[in-house]
Amino acid sequence: MEDGQIIERLAAIAHATRLKVFRLLAQAGPEELASGEIARRLPIPVNTMSTHLAMLARSGLIAPRRDNRLIFSALAPEAVRGLFDALVSDCRDGRPELCAPLMAAPKKGCAPRSKTPWR
Repeated sequence: MEDGQIIERLAAIAHATRLKVFRLLAQAGPEELASGEIARRLPIPVNTMSTHLAMLARSGLIAPRRDNRLIFSALAPEAVRGLFDALVSDCRDGRPELCAPLMAAPKKGCAPRSKTPWR
């Protein structure tokens, strides 16, 4: 992954609202959420949410899908994994296998401190 793409993806989640959206979609797993539902849950005005979702979509971190007038979004797991991989690709002098613990799935029971840690 090119540095420009890494920076774009990091910039997309380097904003309080977009980080909240990212975490909400991560919590939803493969389930898609409608833009209005995301705005309602956070709560953020729908027009403001559209702008944030568009930036996350441009970065490739979320995958939007239009169904008539509704837009549904879910995390793009390959893009998220690609970002993580790129961030540790030079780990331990080009030996990323030594940084495998950084990339391992969280342990069971490693839950957020509250149901909505991003509020």
